[in-house]
Amino acid sequence: MVVVGADVHKRSHTFVAVDAVGKQVGQLTVEASTKGHLKALVWARGRFGQELTWAIEDCRHLSARLERDLLGAGQQVVRVPPKMMAQTRASARTRGKSDPIDALAVARAFLREPGLPVATHDEVSREAKLLVDRRETLVGTRTRTINSLLWRVHELDPAHAPKPRSLDLVKHQQKLREWLITREGIVAELALDELEDIIALTERIKAFDKRIGALARAQAPALLDLPGCGELTAAKLLGECAGITRFHGEAAFARHAGVAPIPVWSGNTAGRVRMTRSGNRQLNCALHRIAVTQTRLHGSLGWAYYEKKKTEGMSKREALRCLKRRLARVVYNQLNTDHQNDHTQAPPTCQPAAA
Repeated sequence: MVVVGADVHKRSHTFVAVDAVGKQVGQLTVEASTKGHLKALVWARGRFGQELTWAIEDCRHLSARLERDLLGAGQQVVRVPPKMMAQTRASARTRGKSDPIDALAVARAFLREPGLPVATHDEVSREAKLLVDRRETLVGTRTRTINSLLWRVHELDPAHAPKPRSLDLVKHQQKLREWLITREGIVAELALDELEDIIALTERIKAFDKRIGALARAQAPALLDLPGCGELTAAKLLGECAGITRFHGEAAFARHAGVAPIPVWSGNTAGRVRMTRSGNRQLNCALHRIAVTQTRLHGSLGWAYYEKKKTEGMSKREALRCLKRRLARVVYNQLNTDHQNDHTQAPPTCQPAAA
């Protein structure tokens, strides 16, 4: 078995090949383009044969095109978290930091942890991630603009300050606009300009909400049945998992989401655990939102489980961590159900009639 580790950058990619025991057997640097990726593929196949595993440092914006080119060529690609690569590099005999050292650390990290999720480029999950990310960018821009506008309104007249968290509503936007039109001066002019930006951003955010909602209802109906999981959260889970079939089980999904407990006991303190600080923080945040919502839904299964853990002597934080781990199992099963139903309902391909 040969593993090719990749250290990716904006303009170049460095590949280091290792054998089954981690010994370096080859090295190549190419430009970060499809032409360079194909050159690396020809080099690896020519020297090491067809049975290859490509381990790539998980830097999505830098490695996305490389992954697509390798997956399109039928290669097996695995994403290695940067934290694992750093740990491997720190324990290596070769000191320092360079592209070949980093690529070697990526390959050896995969050998040490062979159960890492494989990379896939599912178009549905990719669309969900891009839509949700763009919506969050627009929301962040609107929030910054609202904060600036509120200070301008305060300078003009504090008595006309809108209610907190109300400027995403058309009624309050128009009310403030009617007042600003009557004011004179540069501050009022800039405030009115910022308000127009907020109105335009709100319309764009609503358009993304409709598109994301339609995608979530079509691709994750089982996930939407989960109490506390709305359309935006379902789309976030769908996009961040990047294809639920790449996980070999619910434990691997929980580990990837950063909700798998880590033992921290010794001697007389047996049984203590804490949550990992690694993992996909976006997935972790989505699970956290569902968990917090369920703790407020009296009578729901999540609320009952949360209360049970508290009666066992756990603190609120520990009980919430247990609930998030349990929800990771539920979300994994629901996403698998949606995936299977989607393939079951797919129209059959036309077959030639028998002679």
